[in-house]
Order: sequence, then C-alpha cells, then structure tokens
Amino acid sequence: MKKITAITVQKNSPSRVNIYLDGEFAFGLARITAAWLKNGDELSEEKIAKLQDEDSRERAYQQAMLFLGYRARSEKEIRQNLKKHEYSTGVIEDTLERLRKAGLANDNEFARAWVENRNTFRPRSKKALAIELRQKGLDDEAIQASLFNVDEEALAYETGLKRATRLTSLEQSEFRKKLSEFLIRRGFSYSVVAPVVSRIWNETHTETLPDEYNEDML
Repeated sequence: MKKITAITVQKNSPSRVNIYLDGEFAFGLARITAAWLKNGDELSEEKIAKLQDEDSRERAYQQAMLFLGYRARSEKEIRQNLKKHEYSTGVIEDTLERLRKAGLANDNEFARAWVENRNTFRPRSKKALAIELRQKGLDDEAIQASLFNVDEEALAYETGLKRATRLTSLEQSEFRKKLSEFLIRRGFSYSVVAPVVSRIWNETHTETLPDEYNEDML
C-alpha cells in the first residue's frame, strides 16, 4: 500500500491534479476523478490502476468534446481522433457510448446535418454526397435516409443559377460549356445537367420584345 502525501493542482492545467505517494510524484488525475482522494489515504496497486483507468476515460471524453467543439463529427472521425491521441480501443468505445447517451454522437443526425449544410453552402449531387458520407464511415442505411428528400434536379438548378451570374456575358455555346462543366464537377450527371443548363440559359437570356410588338399586329 502507498500513502497519499500531497495533492496539488497542475499549474498549466487547473482541471487536473498531481498525486504524490510516499513523498514522490506518482501520476496526474482529472480533478473529478480525484475528488474523493485526500492526504493520508492509502492506495493499493489495484486502486491505483483503477484510478488511472478512470482518468484515461475522462481525458478521452474531454478530448472528444474538444474535437466536437469545432463541428459535428461522425463516429468514425471521433474514433480516428482518439486513436491519434493513443487511447486504447476499450476506452475509445466506452467514450463513444458515453457520447451516444449524451446525444453527441449520432451518425443519422450527422448525415442529415452534413447534407443540409452541403446543400446550403456547397451543393453537389446525391452521388457526390454519398461518397463523402461513406468516407466519413457512415453505413448505407444512414446515407440513403439522409438523401431521401434531396431533389437533385432542383438542387442542380439552384446551384447553376447562382453560378450563371458570372457567365451572363458569354455566348450561348460558351455559357453552356462553362456551366455544364461546373455542374458536372459537382457530381451531377449529364442527364440532369443538360436540361438544367438549357432552362437557365432561356431564363437568363430572354430578350424583351419591342414595345410596338403587340396583339394588334397579329
């Protein structure tokens, strides 16, 4: 058995403390893990191992929370980040379960939010979105559910219409070429692109008839 002789707050990390056993520094712990410890407590090797395991799990959870602070993440992304920080498989899976229970890890919600964000800021085809989501570790069921209500033709039209404002000075053939290439790069198929480009050209280049042209002239 070893006796706790001091518990001090870490200077560079106030949420953690240093534990001294028998007059020597032994290990650091999260304050929440060390909350019930006090000077004079005696710790067996088993108890020390348990405290360090609890600390590892708490640090992994805090790391995951930090990672999620920037944007929503898929479970695969969270898992990869924790692996990068050298947490064990058991700790990682326990952390993910804790995040799921807290509503902070949900691949179905992540997929829905990802598609919504893409459609708003960087629209692309269903196929392109599916590839992105698959790369983030989502299964086919979550992917298909997130794409179920996506109207690809409407999305291509809205995307092309915004882009067309930069192309209005071009001749018809060049306009069609540039806008088609842009939409195809976003993953839209030619069968979707062709009618959309024609529609946008017609809508943005409708010539106004002369004032004297009216029904009386028919």
